[in-house]
Amino acid sequence: MSAPVLFGTPVPRIALALAASTSALTLTACGVVDSIGGSGDSASAAKGDDITVGLLLPDKDTARFEAFDHPIFSKEVASLTHGKGKVVYANAEADPATQSRQFRRMVDQKADIILVDAVDAKAIAPDVRKAKDAGIPVIAYDRLAEGPIDAYVSHDNELVGEVQGRAIMAALGGKAATSEIVMMNGDPADPNTARFKEGALDEFRNKVRIAKTYDTDKWSPAVAGANMKKAIRAVGLKNIAAVYSANDGMAGAVIDAMKEAGATTIPPVTGQDANLDAVQRVVSGEQYMTVYKSFLDEATQAAQMAVYKAQGRDIQYDALTQDTVDSPTRRKIPATLVPVVSLTRDNIKDTVVADGVYSVDQICTPKYAADCAAIGLR
Repeated sequence: MSAPVLFGTPVPRIALALAASTSALTLTACGVVDSIGGSGDSASAAKGDDITVGLLLPDKDTARFEAFDHPIFSKEVASLTHGKGKVVYANAEADPATQSRQFRRMVDQKADIILVDAVDAKAIAPDVRKAKDAGIPVIAYDRLAEGPIDAYVSHDNELVGEVQGRAIMAALGGKAATSEIVMMNGDPADPNTARFKEGALDEFRNKVRIAKTYDTDKWSPAVAGANMKKAIRAVGLKNIAAVYSANDGMAGAVIDAMKEAGATTIPPVTGQDANLDAVQRVVSGEQYMTVYKSFLDEATQAAQMAVYKAQGRDIQYDALTQDTVDSPTRRKIPATLVPVVSLTRDNIKDTVVADGVYSVDQICTPKYAADCAAIGLR
């Protein structure tokens, strides 16, 4: 069994599985926890286990948020607080105004800490300020919000775009210089979109012709599908050699648009998030790749950061925030950046199956049984 690939470098499976606990183990090994008196669980905590953590996620079109991030986060909070910690959860369903109301409600209810994956990074800034004025720390999750954010947990999003761009260039090979591609970018209100795009453009510049490029309001698959139809009319179906799609929901809409236009063979299409239907499209060959971002690692580390921060466990919290990032409103925000993996037909078993995200039975339904057998996924 081969190890999954992290930006072209093999990464042992155990390293990914244990990533969430590395910092805590390092602290113990160095004797730091013991040096502050007894166990780290009680030495620096300003609050006990009876804490309230607010979790604000942006939409339901991205399948991972409801299926993985929320339950994994809640489970880890419960584990860290011996079942006494409470997670108050809300999903904005892609509406910034709804998220603002949800955020302010958590402030009014005096949550001990709030994690927010912002629908609109700029629009949420006044709510972040309100939380800070109330003495409530705010951690940006997955997307970097503006305002006085205390910390950030996500992935190196420019590298996500690089991984996607590299996949397209590898697929095109020697034909790249004479090929035309379409770029289907994410929501311009999401700061990650610019980073994904820049990472991909670093791979594309002076190497391939970008025939059409689109931004996609609220990451909407419907908008992406409509834009893909425009691209097909403008460029010609047969002239589109590949499609850079920033995430899986849009990738599915792009592929459907090409099928509706009469495509019998789909050119390489990228994605991100490793949604189940996207993994199945990768198995069948309809989607070239997706970027797998470990939901387990990201949500687990976010929960640890939230609990440690709320309880005043500075040593443990600092161990998880050894990177820094800049936003338009604050520099050197403490951060943790979780590795990502390029998921292709060759490493499905070593990634989402090995991590317990999906079982082989979930992926290899009767519709995909022959394709699974062809790549040895059993």
